[in-house]
Amino acid sequence: MSSLQLKPIHSVFGAEASGLDLTRPLAAEDVRAINAAMNEHAVLVFRGQPLTAQQQLDFARHFGPLDIGLKRVFKRPERLEDERLIDISNVDAQGKIARRDSPKNLSNFANQLWHSDSSFMNPRAAYSMLHCVITPSWGGNTEFADLRHAYDTLDERTKAEIEDLQAEHFALHTRILLGDDAYTDDQKKEIPPAVWPLADTHPGSGRKVLFVGVHAREVIGWPIAEGRMYLSDLLEHATRRENVYVHEWTPGDLVIWDNRSTLHRGRRYDISERRELRRTTINDTPEAMLRAA
Repeated sequence: MSSLQLKPIHSVFGAEASGLDLTRPLAAEDVRAINAAMNEHAVLVFRGQPLTAQQQLDFARHFGPLDIGLKRVFKRPERLEDERLIDISNVDAQGKIARRDSPKNLSNFANQLWHSDSSFMNPRAAYSMLHCVITPSWGGNTEFADLRHAYDTLDERTKAEIEDLQAEHFALHTRILLGDDAYTDDQKKEIPPAVWPLADTHPGSGRKVLFVGVHAREVIGWPIAEGRMYLSDLLEHATRRENVYVHEWTPGDLVIWDNRSTLHRGRRYDISERRELRRTTINDTPEAMLRAA
């Protein structure tokens, strides 16, 4: 029996998890308990977990194959040696605070839009695991919204309307939206768009989800303008303030969320101050689903 303990952190979703030392290998029952908790709560907050980079990789591997996401497109020099560690920071490859107009900070600004990690890929991301190393003096919180609750609270007309609709998600849509359009044709082809149902079903819980987010750039079969306005309305519904959990980071925190049932966004902070977090992300593959069983 696992020693995992859970305490709800929001009226809609999310739980603070304790009772496990994530710096050590997990027992099979602990992996099963975490997966069950994720299916119920969608976001788990572990505090006081001073993970090294290798320990974070070892922990993530319990849940499935790791993915590198947009590193396939950018292929930039990285300060973290293992490409499976995604550097969520304002620190450049030389270890210095990045210039305000740097590609690194462009990624930070894109992360401030509501999204699910790698929804532009097939397979998409299952879990993301973000570990806090250094926090700035203010800001930099991460906010989460539950897409299962978003679906449940749609009016019946909209539920019927989206039942057979699909949206196309594109990797560079947010970057182009923010004014960064200097991509080659080869880069644009590196991760072709992925198409997902707007009314999807979360594989772990069996609950319906409203699968939206800023990577979605069009509704299949609709005029571009109409589709984008519709997606904007659905995203506004999904992220109503009363349904959002706000995580205030403390070094040693590890937050796990399920990208198939949640949205998240980072919040603004003083980018002249150092902020360092490390992310690992698990692909939604049959192997991951087997481990989640």
